Amino acid sequence: MEETAVTARRSILFVSDLAYPARGRRYCDEDIFLTSRLRDTFDVALCHPLDAAALMGAFDAVVVRNSGPVLHYQDAYDAFRARARAQGTRVYNPLSGRGDMAGKQYLLDLTAEGHPVIPTVDRLRDLDRLPETDLYAVKPKAGADSIGLSFVPRAELDGLTYGDLLVQPRVDFRYEVSFYFVDDSFQYALHAPDPERRWVLEPYEPTGADLAFARRFVDWNTLDHGIQRVDACRTRDGELLLVELEDLNPYLSLDLVTDEVRDTFVAAVAASLHRFLDSAPRA
Repeated sequence: MEETAVTARRSILFVSDLAYPARGRRYCDEDIFLTSRLRDTFDVALCHPLDAAALMGAFDAVVVRNSGPVLHYQDAYDAFRARARAQGTRVYNPLSGRGDMAGKQYLLDLTAEGHPVIPTVDRLRDLDRLPETDLYAVKPKAGADSIGLSFVPRAELDGLTYGDLLVQPRVDFRYEVSFYFVDDSFQYALHAPDPERRWVLEPYEPTGADLAFARRFVDWNTLDHGIQRVDACRTRDGELLLVELEDLNPYLSLDLVTDEVRDTFVAAVAASLHRFLDSAPRA
């Protein structure tokens, strides 16, 4: 009797904090949906971020998704990264990201390189590089999800303790818009028409100039594989400025896109994961 060859399915440890109380978002719904669809082509197990380091050795790859701000478990996250690198564990997104995965240093780097980003400084002597405005945003370099964010007048900036803080002018913008990519492929865009309601999002049809803006930051990040979200604001003058480059665990708002867009996105992620596993041998 002729034997039929069976191709072994790859296994994924999907990391998410299903109970994290995100403002305006339900992490659990999005990740339940994603894991249900990825099971079509992968063997999938789901775990809390605090359990990832102990469990990851039994899987072909670790997929970090809606795991919450890592500053809530910074020591455990640092230990996870160190163990993954030491063991050659495949982590998706790869740990080489230059955006939020590595903290907010990229905002300083992009400012210094002249990219269209909200101007950012971290030293008292550099405050004169920022445009004059009534209020300035002050945030921790390790911040996420608006944790630690405050707005202060110019007169109070001199009294701040610099080193772990970033300072930006408060931008009077028309709306925020997010561009979602898998690898270097654009998937969809969403925008928040009301500046006071960040997570009340609607579909957005980007122009060629919009996509060129977003793609320059994906290119700058140099991640060959992974999911990225480029967050920007549209100023009163019509200019787009980068707000954040999310390359660690960007929320995807998949419940707000059409079935067709959602299906295309899931297929892109599955294909990206297969390419990643094929091209990234264990160390």
